[in-house]
Parts: sequence; C-alpha cells; structure tokens
Amino acid sequence: MYFPGGKGVFMTNIFSDPYGDLFIYYLKGCLVPDSTIADRSFIGNWEEDGYSFLFFKRSSLQVVEALTSQQPHLKLLDNFQMSYEEWQGGPVLPIQIGRIHVIPPWLKTFPRPGCLPEAPNRDETGPIEILLDPGVVFGTGTHPTTRHCIEAIQMLACRTSIGTVVDIGTGTGLLAIAAVKLGCKRALAVDLNHLAVKTAGGNIHLNRLEDKVLAVQGSADKFVDLPSDLVISNIHYDVMKHLLRRDRKLSAKYVILSGLLRSQATKVEALLKQVAITMLEKWETNGTWYSYLGKISNGRQ
Repeated sequence: MYFPGGKGVFMTNIFSDPYGDLFIYYLKGCLVPDSTIADRSFIGNWEEDGYSFLFFKRSSLQVVEALTSQQPHLKLLDNFQMSYEEWQGGPVLPIQIGRIHVIPPWLKTFPRPGCLPEAPNRDETGPIEILLDPGVVFGTGTHPTTRHCIEAIQMLACRTSIGTVVDIGTGTGLLAIAAVKLGCKRALAVDLNHLAVKTAGGNIHLNRLEDKVLAVQGSADKFVDLPSDLVISNIHYDVMKHLLRRDRKLSAKYVILSGLLRSQATKVEALLKQVAITMLEKWETNGTWYSYLGKISNGRQ
C-alpha cells in the first residue's frame, strides 16, 4: 500500500500485521527437545515450570492432539482463543521513551518500496528508532519497569562509555537493542526461555544488529558474572536476590535492577548495602514498580 509521504515522496509499509486471533493450547509437560511442529500457523512454544503453551494463528486442535499422541507424557489441560491485543493487554503501538522510538514493523513506513531500516543512528541527540515485533513474548516497552530500564541506559550512556552489556531476562531483546543503539559496542541478550530467545533474535535481525547483539538461551546464573560494563536485570525478584548474594563478586561496572514491586524493592535496597553496590538513581511508578541504577564498587575497572 502506498500513500503520500510529503515532498512528492511515496511511503510504503513493507510489513503487514502478522497477528489476528491467537489459539493457545495449555499442556502439562515439556516437549521433547528439538521437536518440530510442521504447521504454518504455529507461532511458538512457551515452556515454564513443567508446563507448555503452544501458540497458533488458527485453530490447531488436531495438530496438538497428534503431538500429545506422539509424546504421551504431554497432557492437554485447556485451550483458549483471544485477540492479539487481549494477549498483549492492549494494542501494540509506537511508543517513545526519551530518544528511543519503539515501532512495530507493521506500522513502520519507508521512503522506497522494499527499503530496509537504516543503520543505527549515530546522532548523539536525535531520535533513535527500534523496530520491535514482540510476537507473543512480553516486552513491548509499555511496562513501567521496561521504561525505567531504557531511561537508565540513556542516563548512563550520557555519563560514560558503555562497551559491553549483558541483558538478563531479555524477553523481546528490546533492552539489549536499545543499549547498542545508544552507543554500546556489544550486547549479550540472555533468556532461559527458547521462545524469548527466538523472538529476540528476530528483532536483532529486524534492526540489522547481528554483528553487535547476540541472543542466547541460558540461566541468569551462568551469564551474570561475565566481565561487562553493564548488567541489566529486569527479572523476577526470586532470581535477582540470588544474583545479589554476598559471596558473588559481579564483574560489571554498573547494574540496572528492575521488575520490582514495592515490598521487593525494600529488600533489594537492603541487599545493595551488603554487596557494595552504590545506588546512583531510583525510579518509581505509582508506588508500585521500582527500578535502580547502581555502580558496583568491586566491579571491573
């Protein structure tokens, strides 16, 4: 579809909205590793705590029943149908957080048909665009803690040079991508969930950052100690408190801690005093969600 873009230039949207209704199948058990679901409407599989959620773009009960027949340890518990907006908690729209402009690819327009996104913006003051297809993974940038993290990255990038970033619990890959777009040289986007890593990898490709951002699957514990300039941890408190234990010597210079409710934030503030992390900035939204930017005193110099 073409429409006037000003000054006689025609604009085009080269992507289309890939999501309508979602068909979700809730199973007890996890799929056998490297299982293949040969159905064009299959979006992905989210596994957590011994349960699986299979996402399709159309009704696929027969496909799921065939899968449970092939893998009898799986048990179909329930199935749901809902719109993509219902799943995401509202419409997925462009948002702005400081210099960062997050745009769903199906709402992005380009100057010429078939044109790909521009390379990362090198202007130190202008807007920075990130194309983000969240799929069925959460992390569109609308949640207060995600916004806190992007604001923290921007603040730190203005104060010092950020060479390397480790993004723990990357989800859609938004924070790792934002860090690189803001000047970080390399970023590692880590998530325990395979579907999150797949989604993050897709967004890395959308933004042409394969040479700067790597999405990997693994537990936070295995990656948080890697030497880096910044560790971003927007994850569950139960995981975070383990990462902040006294006997752990983090190798990063700075850390962003986010995803915290008020009662959890109070506990994290107490932990920061015990593990030689100096709080540089604190974010709070509606007395509910909290995030922190800290400098690690015993971190890498």
